[in-house]
Amino acid sequence: MGKSLPLLVLFLIIITLGFFLHSKTETNKNVEKKEKSNMTESPYNSSQNKKRVVMIIAFNNFKDEEYLGTKEELKKGGIEIEVVSNSIGIAKGVGGTKVEIKKTIKELNIDDYDGVVFIGGSGALENLDNSDSYRIAKETISKNKILAAICISPVILAKSGVLNGKKATVWSSILDKSPIKELEKNGAIYLDQPVVVDGKIITGNGPKAAHQFGETIVQEILK
Repeated sequence: MGKSLPLLVLFLIIITLGFFLHSKTETNKNVEKKEKSNMTESPYNSSQNKKRVVMIIAFNNFKDEEYLGTKEELKKGGIEIEVVSNSIGIAKGVGGTKVEIKKTIKELNIDDYDGVVFIGGSGALENLDNSDSYRIAKETISKNKILAAICISPVILAKSGVLNGKKATVWSSILDKSPIKELEKNGAIYLDQPVVVDGKIITGNGPKAAHQFGETIVQEILK
């Protein structure tokens, strides 16, 4: 028993030392993995570099596909999104999409965002074609931020004066060319394209362009 005791102690010391070295090695590996993960992570995903966009929709009859398609692409790009309208409550799209609205366009502080996006639909001109929207459009451009509009909503930008001398697109049909005339009347250079970029202004011509429109906003805002 007297001889085996030192051997037992030595054995326990070796086991303990081995466990300690193994634990230290695993800790170092975990730290290394974490450091590599931080190095390879996109800078746009960090909280410090997070970009924010406010989407403006009509409280009634905004275009579902334009809202959903654009929002999907913004989320893919890691953009934080807030949605506002002309009233508080549940906004409803033409196709039945419902969006809870907690802030009105009157309450917007442009300094809180990197971009402003107007969504179209039959209710856009009825709900958003007013002095509040014109003020937001002009302020967004004056502060050198991204200003985007799709479908009929480029008409709102045109009436605000920010499209004067700018290339832009807008929704139209064989039977209704009035949106194009409204852009041109306010100094815009109309282009028959799905999405048009001119400086900080991005315009899209309707639902089919929604995803390209959203992708373009992401590209421009992350430049």
